[in-house]
Amino acid sequence: LALRTQLNASAPMRKTDKGEVPAYKLSVNDMVIKAMAMALMAVPDANASWTENAMVKHKHADVGVAVSIPGGLITPIIRHADEKTLSVISNEMKDLASRARSRKLKPEEYQGGTTAVSNLGMFGIKDFAAVINPPHATILAVGAGEERAVVKKGEIKIATVMSVTLSTDHRAVDGALGAE
Repeated sequence: LALRTQLNASAPMRKTDKGEVPAYKLSVNDMVIKAMAMALMAVPDANASWTENAMVKHKHADVGVAVSIPGGLITPIIRHADEKTLSVISNEMKDLASRARSRKLKPEEYQGGTTAVSNLGMFGIKDFAAVINPPHATILAVGAGEERAVVKKGEIKIATVMSVTLSTDHRAVDGALGAE
């Protein structure tokens, strides 16, 4: 399931109300993690994972985030991302990614989770489909933002647009449910 979305609306969130850069820097990835968690809370049937025997529905959104490490990748988990602020998600993600790269994560920090996000935008990849990490039922692939001409109120404007693609395990989340 793929769509393109405009990033321009999120730009103010990366600055203070006085136009200054805040003490913490929010990334697009931080916002995607929060958006994914909120989407799972809005569509609770999609907040599921698949075990050997059955589907399990979850009460919270524990979002794994793919981090590249030598020899592969690992997905540290932002637990209860649905309840956390963007600044908390941002700080946790920086800490988890740093410790992942130095191979200092505890197993409970990368095992489990209800979904994952894989962002290759920083490498210039515009769109891709990510492979689901069991037991997750979904993973969101995030591409690079790029300036494009868009039509707004009958006028052509320039907007930053990025592609996101949701892969789903149809045993738990079919295409129609994923589209919600």
